[in-house]
Amino acid sequence: MKIAVIGAGPAGLYFSLLAKKHNPSHEIDIYEQNPEGATYGWGVVFSDVGLAFLKEADAEFFEEFTAHHEKCDYLEVVHRGTHVQIHGNHFSRTARIDMLQVLQRACTRLGIRIHYGQRIGDVSALASEVDLLIAADGGNSAVRTQFSHHFQPTFEKRRNKFAWYGTRQRFHPVSLIFKQSPHGVFIAHSYQYSPELSTFLVEVDPETWTRAGLDTASEDESRRYCTEVFAEELGGNTLLTNRSLWFEANIVKNEQWTHRNIVLLGDALRTVHFSLGSGTRMAMQDAIALHKGIAAHPGDLPAAFAAFEGSRRPASFSFQTSAAKSLDWYENVACKLDLDPVSFAYDYMRRTGQVSHADLQQRDPHFAAAWDALHPSSKVSEPAPKNQMKETTA
Repeated sequence: MKIAVIGAGPAGLYFSLLAKKHNPSHEIDIYEQNPEGATYGWGVVFSDVGLAFLKEADAEFFEEFTAHHEKCDYLEVVHRGTHVQIHGNHFSRTARIDMLQVLQRACTRLGIRIHYGQRIGDVSALASEVDLLIAADGGNSAVRTQFSHHFQPTFEKRRNKFAWYGTRQRFHPVSLIFKQSPHGVFIAHSYQYSPELSTFLVEVDPETWTRAGLDTASEDESRRYCTEVFAEELGGNTLLTNRSLWFEANIVKNEQWTHRNIVLLGDALRTVHFSLGSGTRMAMQDAIALHKGIAAHPGDLPAAFAAFEGSRRPASFSFQTSAAKSLDWYENVACKLDLDPVSFAYDYMRRTGQVSHADLQQRDPHFAAAWDALHPSSKVSEPAPKNQMKETTA
């Protein structure tokens, strides 16, 4: 097949790698509008569940992909200055730029051509020249916009404000920090992703954001303000910026996933909010499923697309439903701040309805026992714990 991929993110790169490995006769060109080496953001995080899918898909590349990841086996919820650890939650973290470069190098070795600094203006013209066109051009997909009458996307903008920062303070566990300020509650989602750096995502409700003057603050003024709010947790380190502008979560869904020989992939197809930490995982699982569909139905694109959708629509719906519940929890966290630190962390872990008390007993018996001791009269009637660990955090 002659394949064009628009977007050199994890979805487009990983599909190209799998497809070319399976069938070296494929001609694959990837078109990326940004220059080589450009990336925005800091680190990315995978749970052990997400990594298991990647290892199953390509064990050889998996070793290369994870060679320099930072790993930990617990998360930490910080409430009222108390650090509550929940073990049995395994995470692997890496710099986004490093992740992309590993994928890019692997693709280039196989003869996949990556064209940087190239924006595709006429998608229809490119689609007419290839057998398959993959739109992996992100949450603001130009391909999806051009064919919006067919894909029928819907957008839901959520209320809380976010800014992505980095810091040299190393947060070994994945850490959720809830901090009361004179203007309201600030939340930090933080984790170490390299020997020197951590991601530090700040979240705040719009009322607190306005009271703090962040609605009119510059990027650097916002950085300095958030550094001051979290000064104790940052241990004297400052926050670092990289286009760290305030934004709201925009949840994207599409009624239709394909159009003629065009298919949406990754964030162009659907966004999963980062409070579940699964956006990159979902994008790469999309790539795996599309590759399997094409490999199982060579020369029959409609059948390949049907197999892809049949595989991914249920997972997409499930994750977006869980993400909506997670977003609701964060947006209403002010009403939970009177909880003691253990009960607060427990409520956080149960926020999506996908993690049961029995799951927590299996993952971290000491944490579950601490909650039981605080709630001796509470009886939790639930199904037995699931074998597969669920996503838990940002």
